[in-house]
Amino acid sequence: MTNPPVEQFPVLDSLETVLHGFILRVPGLDARTDREAALARLEAFHYHVRRGFGSRVSRLAQQVHGNSVATVTIDSPPVSAKVDALVTRDPRVLLGIHVADCCAVFLVDPKQRVIGLAHSGKKGTELNVVGVTVSTMAAEFGTDPADLVAQLSPCIRPPHYEVDFATQIVRDLQRSGVRQIFDSGENTATDLEKFYSYRMERGRTGRMLALLALKSA
Repeated sequence: MTNPPVEQFPVLDSLETVLHGFILRVPGLDARTDREAALARLEAFHYHVRRGFGSRVSRLAQQVHGNSVATVTIDSPPVSAKVDALVTRDPRVLLGIHVADCCAVFLVDPKQRVIGLAHSGKKGTELNVVGVTVSTMAAEFGTDPADLVAQLSPCIRPPHYEVDFATQIVRDLQRSGVRQIFDSGENTATDLEKFYSYRMERGRTGRMLALLALKSA
């Protein structure tokens, strides 16, 4: 099995503290089904990429379009129930968030060596999931929001969607005190050879997978 295509973001590549990736659409794989069946078909391909992160264990979020955040370690369950964001300072953990039009927001505090990954679509953005994630990193690990580096993944954008939630995510990050904010600017609805799009494929599609881990100190 060959690796599926993985996008890298320059600002995260430039940081010495983290490893990351954004797994794109798997060429030739039929994912025209419901979410759980699609994820089952994608698992072997996603596992192939995750192996490149070494012996780290994957920690995922259930993703219920809310704003709850879980602080995870190697001892946490594989999937944190009823949350849409994960934070950790455990370098043995690989954070993962699935998206197909929603935005995966990467958060890195290189000073405190803390990372976060949030799932923010229309509903999550209305609930300011990124702001809650930043606040959790500050409360749990002493993160200064001014030290954070934030990267927005590809997501759906106007005119293909009625709400520009990527712009709102940036505003929410700024209000939380985050100064270093980077947006891929890519629209998942415009390239169905590269991305999965829930809106354009009427719910019967696969998921991209955002991955983020700390390097060992």
